[in-house]
Amino acid sequence: MKKQQKFKFINNIKELGPRLKWILFSEMQDYKINSKYIDMICPEPENKSQKTQSDMLEEMVKQTLIKEFSPEIQKMKSYNLLVDAVVHNLKKKSLED
Repeated sequence: MKKQQKFKFINNIKELGPRLKWILFSEMQDYKINSKYIDMICPEPENKSQKTQSDMLEEMVKQTLIKEFSPEIQKMKSYNLLVDAVVHNLKKKSLED
């Protein structure tokens, strides 16, 4: 009896894996469709006049945090610190590659 329950539980977990991957994939596609993401990859000369890549990266991180959590995250005291930490880690990883 316990083996059957374990088997059902394991099958339920196996079914969640592809669903979770699909949800993450679709969320990433939604993010990539965003025009700011496209502008960062293929910047136009007139768009690049005032914003640097660092500013654009910071803006993307802020949008992602708001989308992943909620707009309420902006009200937290550590929001700017979190944004700076994420930007720093992204820059660090890009330098390692």
